[in-house]
Amino acid sequence: MSHPSPPRSPAEFFDDDDPRIAYNRVWFNIMRAHRRLLPSIAKALKAEGLADPIWFEILMEVERAGPQGQLMGQLEEILFVPQYALSRHISRLEKEGFLRREHIADGRRKQVLFLTETGTGLHQRIWPTYMAAIQADVAGSMSTDEAYMLSRLMIKLLPGGRDPGRS
Repeated sequence: MSHPSPPRSPAEFFDDDDPRIAYNRVWFNIMRAHRRLLPSIAKALKAEGLADPIWFEILMEVERAGPQGQLMGQLEEILFVPQYALSRHISRLEKEGFLRREHIADGRRKQVLFLTETGTGLHQRIWPTYMAAIQADVAGSMSTDEAYMLSRLMIKLLPGGRDPGRS
């Protein structure tokens, strides 16, 4: 009769001599998962008219901000996108007619983002496609409880250990 092997520690599972390697494993697995999942999810969004998945988040955050608009500087902080990259995305979203920006004349070159009529509700219309793509690529890999656990662990990597999408 075979006896089950005793549970192994994570370091034993990975056969790591140095426990600091665990942090390297986190980084490389985040990057690999991103590279594996992004193409099919991006393709689904592109079919809906969004050239980049970050566009969905930008549109959602601008809509969440309401009629007073979303300050571009705050959007950088919420989405963790550098100013130069965010400006490029905003320019492309403007060109597509999804949003517009206004400059605040306070000497600090602030910009406020607003959805256009075309952009209003766009993220809500696209959400079913986005969710289906995420489900197709992620749901079969883990249970719901594991997904929540992984999400909670990933949030620890964010400033203050909190999800910026939840205020």
